[in-house]
Order: sequence, then structure tokens, then C-alpha cells
Amino acid sequence: MAITIAIETPLQDDVRQLVAELNAYLNPLSPPEFQFQMTVEQMADPRTTLFVARDEAGRAVGMGALKVESAGMAEVKRMYTRPEIRGQRIGSKLLDAITELARQQGISHLMLETGDVAGFEPAHRLYERAGFTRCGAFLDYPDSKYSAFFEKWLRAPAVA
Repeated sequence: MAITIAIETPLQDDVRQLVAELNAYLNPLSPPEFQFQMTVEQMADPRTTLFVARDEAGRAVGMGALKVESAGMAEVKRMYTRPEIRGQRIGSKLLDAITELARQQGISHLMLETGDVAGFEPAHRLYERAGFTRCGAFLDYPDSKYSAFFEKWLRAPAVA
């Protein structure tokens, strides 16, 4: 299956559908207070760049976003691949595109929060294969048994 990945606006119906599918998968897995889901309107913020994976027919089959939090730190958000095409490394390609954009923007530290309950094992494997390692809670995320935190340094941290 030929897949293209491009930066797109989240404010389109097929992206809204991907977000709805992702939320439908996530909602039963963790209590609502431990879910940190960006809406498409929030993803349209200028600090966030959305990548959309499309098949040869132009159908949106996956997405992932980069949200810049500060001059040197950004967060990977809203990673999702439709179940029927999982196993074809679409998630890896999306994550590679996000990482490359972060490098181009001078980001040195990529971070992400994901679930830490049954059902998130494929996501953990994806991030670990891409060089992310577990870390502690960051930004305003609560440290809970429902969240796993990962980081990847794109440049070595400055030594004080």
C-alpha cells in the first residue's frame, strides 16, 4: 500500500473522523481525568503541526502531531493509525516525520504522554523502537498509574 504523509490542517472532516476513532478507542481505557485529548480546534493552534497519512485513494489512515511547548521542547500528540492498516509501519513513518520537523525547528527535546494500561503496548513499542525512553511526568500532566511518559533527546542537553 502506497502511503503519503503530509502536513495538513486538522480542520477537515476526515481528520475529525480519525480523532473520533482515536477517542473511541482511548475513552474506555482510562478514567476521563487521566485523558489529555486535543480537539481538532486545539490542533489548529499555530504551535501544533499535524501530519496526515493517506492511502493511494487519498483516504486518511493515520495522523500524528508536533506541539511546540518552548524554544527547545516539543510534544508528540494524537498518534493514531487505523486498525486495518496497522503493522505496515505507518506509525513509524509519522513519528519519523514529526521528529524530522522537530529537528528542523531546532527542538532538542521531544516528549510524549501515552496510556500505561492494557491496550497501549503497541504504542510503547513504537516509541521505544524510535529511540524514546521512559521518563517522569512533565508539563502539567499528573503522575499516575494511567500515564506513561517518554522522551527523546535530538541534541544532547546543555551541561550547566
